[in-house]
Amino acid sequence: MMMVTLGNVSLTAQRLGICAPEFKVESDAPRLAFRLDFAKLARLQKLLEQFRRCRRYLFAVLAGLALAAAFPKFDLAGAAWVAPGLILACAYNCTGGKAWRIGYVAGLAHWLALLSWLLHIPVKGFPILGWIALAAFMAIYPAFWVWLLAGKIGQGSWLRRCFWSLGGAAVWVALEMIRARLLSGFPWNNLGVSQWQMTPLIQIASVTGVYGVSFLVVWVSLSLYSSVQALLRNPTTRYVWMSEVALPVIVLMVIFNLGLARIRNAPPADSSLRVTFVQPAVPQTMIWDTSENTNRFNQLLTLTETALTNETDLLLWPEAALPELTDANYAAITNLIQQHGVWMIFNTDDFIEKSNPTTDARYDVFNAAYLFNPEGQWSGVYHKRQLVIFGEYIPLVDVLPFVKWFTPITGGYTSGGRINHFAFKGFKVAPLICFEDTFAHHVRDHVDADTDLIVNLTNDGWFGQSAAQWQHLASAALRAVENGVPLLRCCNNGVTCWFDANGVMREIFRDANGSEYGAGFANWEIPLNSAQARGPATFYNRNGDWFGWSCVGVTAVLLLWRFKRKRS
Repeated sequence: MMMVTLGNVSLTAQRLGICAPEFKVESDAPRLAFRLDFAKLARLQKLLEQFRRCRRYLFAVLAGLALAAAFPKFDLAGAAWVAPGLILACAYNCTGGKAWRIGYVAGLAHWLALLSWLLHIPVKGFPILGWIALAAFMAIYPAFWVWLLAGKIGQGSWLRRCFWSLGGAAVWVALEMIRARLLSGFPWNNLGVSQWQMTPLIQIASVTGVYGVSFLVVWVSLSLYSSVQALLRNPTTRYVWMSEVALPVIVLMVIFNLGLARIRNAPPADSSLRVTFVQPAVPQTMIWDTSENTNRFNQLLTLTETALTNETDLLLWPEAALPELTDANYAAITNLIQQHGVWMIFNTDDFIEKSNPTTDARYDVFNAAYLFNPEGQWSGVYHKRQLVIFGEYIPLVDVLPFVKWFTPITGGYTSGGRINHFAFKGFKVAPLICFEDTFAHHVRDHVDADTDLIVNLTNDGWFGQSAAQWQHLASAALRAVENGVPLLRCCNNGVTCWFDANGVMREIFRDANGSEYGAGFANWEIPLNSAQARGPATFYNRNGDWFGWSCVGVTAVLLLWRFKRKRS
């Protein structure tokens, strides 16, 4: 015989909405007793509630990673057209601190993924700290963007929604403008750079700079988000979403077709320059090892002797290829130049005695590019103006000496004050060193109406064979379009290549194994147009960041409106 008794319903069960009585089983057989453990169910419910609260942040992380995937090496450029809208979607109906936190989480995931190449720097400990610190700082920008735009996202009348998406794109551009200038600037991977292979689209950069491309991408992304919102509000209306994307799509089609026309109507070359690019592929650890200087230089000379032909007009050595300019190295270089009758541009340090020298710092040290003529004579020098923060200089070190302990690199370089051009054989060259070509406004300052080409000498060997080389390369495509002149890249370990005036990568170096990172050389003929054939300089080159500063103005107005609304 079995008897079942029904106990009281627990308070926990009532909260869960479950009829969960306590059971007692009695029988003549050996006694069995069991009860439902409502304490465990309550803990499960708590975990589910926590998940619901955290899922915004989880999706924000995924959206940030999707945005990172738009850049090299993944090169999923289409992700850039969706990810900004997804980031804002995570902050739907959120305001204030919560919106900021969601934006920050998305930004942190984005920049940690994008800057992971910092971990390749061959220094123990510090790369991890630098990677985290820089990503944490960069995440402030998307956090501000989400904070300013979040709330009742994509609601109201069609006109209001349209202004919201345009305003969101303007704020994004304004933040890129600030990022390119604040604390010496870090314009790495502006959103427009993700579209570097979309050649017809990026031609708009000749008018607006890279910021115009960034604006288009964000505008379309926010419009797509608004279209999804419209579809959810009116699921029975078949084409309700089309009104949200019609305007940006029309504008995009017009810009795309104008870009195609610009490419087709490019004037034919009326001259050319035969250039020898040498890529020594020196490991960064060897660059720091002074005992290898002689061996390095001999290998560089041997590689260059193999590369040079009697038809070469210009010889390029990348940044950090030359260990040091000793008397012996100087003699070897001049002998090489005279033997082959070539012009040469190479990189080394330049020392100039201070006007008021001290025992600790007698000389100003510059990261310099030199031009030598075929007679082996010095013909020009350019001192790098845009130094790498915590790499080539340490900010506030005189006021806060302890700052130097946060970097393994001693710094000590002085920023160059003047823009110098190199002139030879009737051509005018704008020299750039390292990551200077990521600064749109900086490169524009270097390119005059009669500048024939840009030459960038860089050492990306700091970061091994990582995405850094390709992210750096992508920026070069935009600089060529903005200024309407070809850009030549000579790199230590990749990626050595050149872009034409439309931002098309015409040729790229690969070694015998098909790798872009190996040692070797390339002999390329660069077609050029005279200033008369090119016509006027690009609109961007003549007028600068007019579009970017306009977006800064719009952002200032939106910010004032937000504060005024909050106070009222």
